[in-house]
Amino acid sequence: MGTAAELPILLIYAIDPLWTPAERAEVDRESRRLGFAMRRQGHSVRFLPVGDRDLHSALSPYQPGNVLVFNWCEGLPGIGRSDALVAETLEKLQFTYTGASSEALELSYDKPRVKNLLEAHGVPTPRWKVAQSADIHDWDVFPAIVKPAWEHCSVGVDDGAVVSGIAELRHRAAYVLDRLRQPALIEDFIDGREFHVPLWGNQDVEALPAVERDFSGLDDMHKRLCSYEAKFAPESEAYQKIRTYVPARLSGDEMESLESVAIAAYRLLGCRDYGRVDIRLRDGVFYVIDVNPNADISADASIALAAGKAGYCYGAMGSRMLQFAAQRHPQNLAPHQ
Repeated sequence: MGTAAELPILLIYAIDPLWTPAERAEVDRESRRLGFAMRRQGHSVRFLPVGDRDLHSALSPYQPGNVLVFNWCEGLPGIGRSDALVAETLEKLQFTYTGASSEALELSYDKPRVKNLLEAHGVPTPRWKVAQSADIHDWDVFPAIVKPAWEHCSVGVDDGAVVSGIAELRHRAAYVLDRLRQPALIEDFIDGREFHVPLWGNQDVEALPAVERDFSGLDDMHKRLCSYEAKFAPESEAYQKIRTYVPARLSGDEMESLESVAIAAYRLLGCRDYGRVDIRLRDGVFYVIDVNPNADISADASIALAAGKAGYCYGAMGSRMLQFAAQRHPQNLAPHQ
């Protein structure tokens, strides 16, 4: 009793009433696409769109011991960076759910803390500095990239993020400080091949086939990054010219090194069930540039592409994630009579 196949699944996802009708329809469609795919794997899946901040009330009809939550709720409407709050609410209500804990999600948004953690454990990450003001004098590594210190999903990362000199650096830092109202994270810009390494598992962590993003079709260095535009604007040059290879074009030894770095980062941040580590290669060194505990699981995102290459259809991918979470469910932890 209590396996992922036997427990009713409650798939939760956010529908912000301030989104356009097209945006709401798209999120609803993608969420149901996954849910229906998991139904085809034998799961009993119910859908719970979350349309306001009161997740507690939305969950009130359900008993924590009787369901397993598939947490695709990336935040609560009207509350920025609130995916950790979703997980915290599930924890307080004692629901078992897929994906990272509230603690790991909160950590992942604090880029300086993540960088310190990686460095302390010998995991390569680009040289960096946090700027609390635009009056910067002690940085001499160019090109550099300037990012918000507390964001995900390429927020604040566009063509202007890559800078070539101190004047540009100060100007971009001022933009992050003034417009995004948070410190600026300055990094050595690794102008090389980028790899998104999807991983899953807990005690045993498995790297799925790495996804390579090839920027060679872009002559402009400033565009050679996975910006928000490159991810979500089909009409953009970056979206059209960045090529994707699954699996990544690496030798056996290179792949082993890549996966070793990715697994170390995954474990250090406390990722759970699944995640993705973004890495760039320069001069034979794989540098971690971001760790995503609850990475995008849309059908066209890196994890689904990699899972497909590994032989998992979309529903089987979701089912595997449910299996990891089901091991934490009270019905599986209770002593057997």
